[in-house]
Amino acid sequence: MSTTNTYESISNENRKFPPTASFAESAHIGSMESYYKQYHKSIQDPQNFWAGVARDLHWFKPWDSVLDDSSKPFYRWFDGSRTNLSYNCLDRHVTEGRGDKTAILWEGEPGDKRVLTYADLLDEVSRFANVLKRLGVHKGDRVAIYLPMIPELAVALLACARIGAVHSVIFAGFSSDSIRDRVLDSQTSLVITADGGYRRGKILELKKIVDAGVQDCACVHHVLVVERGGDEAIDCPMQNERDVYYNDLSADVDAICQAEEMEAEDLLFLLYTSGTTGKPKGIMHTTAGYQVFSYITAKYTFDLQSDDVYWCTADVGWITGHTYIVYGILQNCITQVMYEGAPNYPDEGRFWEIIENYKVSIFYTAPTAIRAFMKWGDDWVTKNDLSSLRLLGTVGEPINPEAWMWYHSVIGAERCPIVDTWWQTETGGHMLTPLPGATPTKPGCATLPFFGIDADVLNDNCESVNAGILAIKKPWPGMMRGIYGDAQRYESAYWCKWGGRYYFPGDGARVDEDGYIWILGRVDDVVNVSGHRIGTAELESVFVEHSAVAESAVVGVPHEIKGQGLIAFVTVIEGHDCSEDLRNQLVAMVDKSIGKFARPERILFSSDLPKTRSGKIMRRLLRDIAEGRELGNTSTLADPSIVENLQLQFQQGK
Repeated sequence: MSTTNTYESISNENRKFPPTASFAESAHIGSMESYYKQYHKSIQDPQNFWAGVARDLHWFKPWDSVLDDSSKPFYRWFDGSRTNLSYNCLDRHVTEGRGDKTAILWEGEPGDKRVLTYADLLDEVSRFANVLKRLGVHKGDRVAIYLPMIPELAVALLACARIGAVHSVIFAGFSSDSIRDRVLDSQTSLVITADGGYRRGKILELKKIVDAGVQDCACVHHVLVVERGGDEAIDCPMQNERDVYYNDLSADVDAICQAEEMEAEDLLFLLYTSGTTGKPKGIMHTTAGYQVFSYITAKYTFDLQSDDVYWCTADVGWITGHTYIVYGILQNCITQVMYEGAPNYPDEGRFWEIIENYKVSIFYTAPTAIRAFMKWGDDWVTKNDLSSLRLLGTVGEPINPEAWMWYHSVIGAERCPIVDTWWQTETGGHMLTPLPGATPTKPGCATLPFFGIDADVLNDNCESVNAGILAIKKPWPGMMRGIYGDAQRYESAYWCKWGGRYYFPGDGARVDEDGYIWILGRVDDVVNVSGHRIGTAELESVFVEHSAVAESAVVGVPHEIKGQGLIAFVTVIEGHDCSEDLRNQLVAMVDKSIGKFARPERILFSSDLPKTRSGKIMRRLLRDIAEGRELGNTSTLADPSIVENLQLQFQQGK
């Protein structure tokens, strides 16, 4: 490797956890020998590898070619084929005799429950699709979905896929401005919403938010309203001719709707980035390639077995929910839990009660949630029986090693493998991940590439380095097909480095002595302190090693001597004091782990950090605070008051 590095890496994580023999024995991929054999085939002969995976699924017409790269970076997968993703999630299982298998175990925040088999789900999806048709929705029309985590959210996605409508899911909690931006950009003709939804014991009046969002959107012809409120009355004003209740239309439609035969590159869905730093980007995913990639990544990453009860705690409004609640999981005919509400309602034990009650075997959640669980304390966990768990997963951002270890020991009882998955909205599915029956894991490391993913760490000169910028050197089936209405923005954002040869995900990374890839955080989250370029993710891990710290975020600010100085924002586990002594201990840890040059200029304590509703820390706002700038848009934050309190604390010099 070249000795030219983009980063200095300060991590020194040596702990390693191989799969247990019993897990490996029954796993789909049960050894590193098996992994490497399939991986090398997927890289050296991708056409035959992906064709082999695709043959597990149903095709109305097979493909003429597996990959057409003649118009790179606008790659085409399984060109010439015709298929339908809703059919592969539902009809395929029902016709093969698995209709009675439970698909969804749903629990609402107030405690109401529903159980849907695959046959039930097919009926519900067909009815919903026929309602959409009755409202004039055709193949290629854009449909926005703004629903709480109720079964109708998954049903709506599958109904759109069934008739070829393009769904654009908007997380039910985004502001009316966010709805307006997305509706206008995609020229949405119909919006699906609910009268309300539950969150921490309160009803969110979703229909009212939609009304404010679409009031000036002439493209919206109908708003379809699902009634969630039940016995509780929710004020839900209805506009004549535009608004209609789903129940009123679904009562007399057929429970049979033939699946549309979709071309391989027909647009399946749009999913917008949050838009907190500018115009939201409508990430485009098409049908056939995404279908194949979501199916196989779910199967192998989670080692899905027929008797599993799977639970991903994400919202369907994010890509994690699209791929690893709806499309990837249902294609594998797995039983899964869906939960509507907050993890701490009515108390901090809700998630662990759900795992015990439904005998969940696979649990997939975010590092932000794991750090919150740590903060709440072990007692909430240990009072429940979690012995049904056999596999844990983490998604959304790099997980710091100490949170990984807590997850391993307290939730997994030191027996459950952890799949630490790195991927993006843009990639459609897992890119770097352990395979739980094969890969020895390391705390905080996404380990090795998934099949077909040719990953490398490069510098600006396109040379392989020990620490630099992550590059994906070959196309893969689940990759995005562009940004809606802005092909140039797609090329300039994702193919802007290395002469446009490779996909640029925007993350820094390093490679260790085992060839494992460690994600160091976004390239724009690198600080240059006294000539040392360091990823903030590694700095943050130092603070979280302290037993009193639940979470941290580090940002760089201009410094006339060092170039950049560091400001650290730290949340403390309940029961610990935010004292000057704690500050001194944290500084001493930085001195020992990194060096005195990396001492933060200030450490601010807070009850939480500013996060989006998907749980991602908004470092941009922390930089605004640290540099004394006016705060930008905070409407997409889970709790805007947190950033206001931090700004006041910073200004007061605390």
